[in-house]
Amino acid sequence: MDPLDIEDTDDWLGCPTPLEMYKHSCLMLENEVQELATQLRKARQDIFGLIQMHAAEAKECAKLRAELKAVNKTLSEHYLEHTTLMNSARSKIMGQSTLIAELYHRLKAFEGDRLPDHILGQ
Repeated sequence: MDPLDIEDTDDWLGCPTPLEMYKHSCLMLENEVQELATQLRKARQDIFGLIQMHAAEAKECAKLRAELKAVNKTLSEHYLEHTTLMNSARSKIMGQSTLIAELYHRLKAFEGDRLPDHILGQ
């Protein structure tokens, strides 16, 4: 195709010139940049809010961990006390059982073997 056969449309009514098209493109880019700047500003505000929320939650978490540590310490102390008391009670029960068995054998010897053996679970 011969370049002279191509029509020059720059002077047609309603057709934008290359300069007008560039200006229009620039305006569209400016609008897009403004929109992106607005979105970026909002994103930064959201991030700042999330950082503040995280800091508050981290502080609350640290507080709760300290409380949990104190409760665990108290629980351990109470468990130790419970175990000590249970061991002491078992020791006393064993001592009493031994004493009862000894007294039963003395009584049986005193009575002349007339008491039954099954009383002590023998």
